[in-house]
Amino acid sequence: MTYAADRLFEEVAYVAYHFHWPMNEILDLEHPDRARFVAEIASINRRLTEEE
Repeated sequence: MTYAADRLFEEVAYVAYHFHWPMNEILDLEHPDRARFVAEIASINRRLTEEE
């Protein structure tokens, strides 16, 4: 199974935006690790939004 290119770019952009990591480092992550970072960033953003 291949991972959709659009979804991959979305994940890379999301992590890069929040962590300021270079694209190559993000792409080197295994998919489960990258997905976990995406989920954790989303969780942090939700908590911050709820606190406002």
